[in-house]
Amino acid sequence: MTVMTAEQIEHFLDEVFPQRMGRIESVGAMSATLRLTIGEQHLRPGPRVSGPTMMGFADVALYVAILAQIGPEAMAVTSDLNCHFLRAASGEHDIVAHAKLIKLGRRLAVGEVQIFSVSDDTKPVAHITASYALPDSPTGQPPR
Repeated sequence: MTVMTAEQIEHFLDEVFPQRMGRIESVGAMSATLRLTIGEQHLRPGPRVSGPTMMGFADVALYVAILAQIGPEAMAVTSDLNCHFLRAASGEHDIVAHAKLIKLGRRLAVGEVQIFSVSDDTKPVAHITASYALPDSPTGQPPR
C-alpha cells in the first residue's frame, strides 16, 4: 500500500524538484514506473541516449518509489548510485524506468532500477542500484 498516489507525487515534485526528468506512469508497493520522452538535450552522438540522462532518470525513479512509501519528504537524498550500461538506447524512442525498493528502513532506503527502451522492452539498457539517506521521522519509527 502506498501513502501517496502518482498524482500527489507529481504535484509535490512540481514544488520541490521541478527540474526532474520524466513522468510517473504508476506507483505501487515498493515500486514505481516512469517514462521519459527523449529530446535533443538527452542525446549523445549516434543518436543514443546519454549515460547522464539514464543515471539521472533512474535516480528520480527511485526517489518516486520512496515518496510513494514514506510520503512527501524533500530531504530523502541519494547517498550512493551505481550504474551498469548494458547496451545502447536509441535516441529515437522513449525510455522507461522500473524502480523497485529492496530495503526501506528508518534511515536508509536501497533500490534498483532497470531502464528499457520502448523500441525493445525485453532487454534492459541499464541496471542501476542506489541508496538514499532518509531524515529522522518525528516518531522515530520506520516510515510506512
